[in-house]
Amino acid sequence: MKSVSFDGKIYNPSKVVCVGRNYVEHIYELGNEIPANMVLFNKPNSAIAYELKYFSDETRFEGEICFLVENGKLSGLGFGLDLTKADIQNYLKSKGLPWERAKGFDGSCVLGKFIPLRGDIETLEMKLYINDNLAQHAAYELMIYKPNEILEEIQTFMTLDDGDIIMSGTPKGVANYQIGDIFKAEIYMDGKLLLKETFKVI
Repeated sequence: MKSVSFDGKIYNPSKVVCVGRNYVEHIYELGNEIPANMVLFNKPNSAIAYELKYFSDETRFEGEICFLVENGKLSGLGFGLDLTKADIQNYLKSKGLPWERAKGFDGSCVLGKFIPLRGDIETLEMKLYINDNLAQHAAYELMIYKPNEILEEIQTFMTLDDGDIIMSGTPKGVANYQIGDIFKAEIYMDGKLLLKETFKVI
């Protein structure tokens, strides 16, 4: 089992629950419709990785603000990359089939460290730079569904175990990437830098 460390503890997340289509401009950039209800899907524990690997020219990155769950609450804050095999996903979507082959493959959930979630969650902000160019910018006010709404919706039908992770959706700017690219992510709260992660594509 893949593990994550948080606040002096080691967890083996039973799952990573992801929110699809949670930023309006990202929905439009992929030519999708704004959904009537929250779009949720899971990545298995085996998808978790700590390195960012190149898979294919059709694989794209999606930078996301992530949360770690403890005692049924959002307890930890981190950054993650939801990797998507876009060609496979497009085919599956066209046939009305599940997305696991495109979203749940080994190495498709790249995670950094988690820190305690403290402060005003409404001021959360994420910036992702690729080769020093700003690629994505996420902020609480840009989310269609806010973090606590996401948590509550998931809990209406699914148990969240301690250490489970929620990926809150990606803003516009998703794209393909290449070996050697440098990803630098920053998460802010109250305008202060809380977390910084760097990944080099291998």
